[in-house]
Amino acid sequence: MKTPRARKAHGGAQVPERRLAESKPVLRSAKPATLDDVAALAEVSAKTVSRVVNEEPGVNADTRARVLRAVGLLDYKPNLNARVLAGDRSFLIGLFCDRPGGYLTDFQAGAAERCRESGYHLMVEPWDRDSSQLNRQMTGLLRQLRLDGVILLPPLSDDRMICNTLRDAGIPMVRIAPRESYENSPSVRIDDYAAARRLTRHLLDLGHRRIGFILGRPGHGATEERHRGYIDEMRSQNIAIDASLVGTGNFLFADGVMCAERMLGDSRPPTAIFASNDDTAAAVISVAHRLGVSLPTELSVVGFDDAPIASMIWPLLTTVRQPLVAMARLAVQMIIEHSPRRQGWPTPVPSAVLDFELVLRDSTAPPLKRRR
Repeated sequence: MKTPRARKAHGGAQVPERRLAESKPVLRSAKPATLDDVAALAEVSAKTVSRVVNEEPGVNADTRARVLRAVGLLDYKPNLNARVLAGDRSFLIGLFCDRPGGYLTDFQAGAAERCRESGYHLMVEPWDRDSSQLNRQMTGLLRQLRLDGVILLPPLSDDRMICNTLRDAGIPMVRIAPRESYENSPSVRIDDYAAARRLTRHLLDLGHRRIGFILGRPGHGATEERHRGYIDEMRSQNIAIDASLVGTGNFLFADGVMCAERMLGDSRPPTAIFASNDDTAAAVISVAHRLGVSLPTELSVVGFDDAPIASMIWPLLTTVRQPLVAMARLAVQMIIEHSPRRQGWPTPVPSAVLDFELVLRDSTAPPLKRRR
């Protein structure tokens, strides 16, 4: 039976369940719709509406669909303060990164999109791992904000101090592309090793044999996996690796420039260069243009990530596309589904390896001698 308040919300008229899906947007006053208004329209209890809005389990699919339909018709906007006071969630998720960059841009967009869909807010916080104040700064932040969870981008996903600080504070964390596996925290990544082998094989299939490699940042899980994939694919085809054609670019454009200048200034320059991310690949292309090296006639270049810069430079960059938006959405979903009332993550701890894609563009071609 409807309560008097529920009847008042509809002006005394009931809306049968079979007609809810066909209802038109409800004309309302300037006063925002309340949770009770949604409950009355969907013909469920306010508690059920709260569970659907907060994406809690235990609501059957038909009821959930009916509540979401009512939410849309009434344009119901949950009050964040009321939600926080009514439960044990803050509806705030942290995204911790080492430094801003192309990787962060797409990842942040995906995370923010998924947060908005569930009424959560995303807080992006860059941390300087080399700062002597990092521990104090993190502890202070965690005391001020009651985060429902934190997503750690690499290399923070392998930082013991950061992971231990979050664990001690009882804050769930999802680690992106970690180098090490932890039993008590989920992870989301692609197979960097397999992707690097596939990219190296593409260059070998074109006929390149003298292939340079620019590593990312030391201590970064993806750096090691991509380098290992390059080495193993070269060795599998009995191709010697010239140590003079391997350098460390730290995932930075400026460091990529220095690596490219040294490699292209060699008495026997490479015919192809594999850069561990798109920023350093763009640096190689920039140096090649400056030195008058024809691309891709005299030099093929490949990158990694398919960041926006990959399709802004000329020639357009052949690279590996990571599904960053999908990875971010999945990481947020893991935190949303994690019940703060449950001790720890479910067993086994959830982890996901998403597919990558080799994106072939204009920066690769057979080497000049082979074409002749």
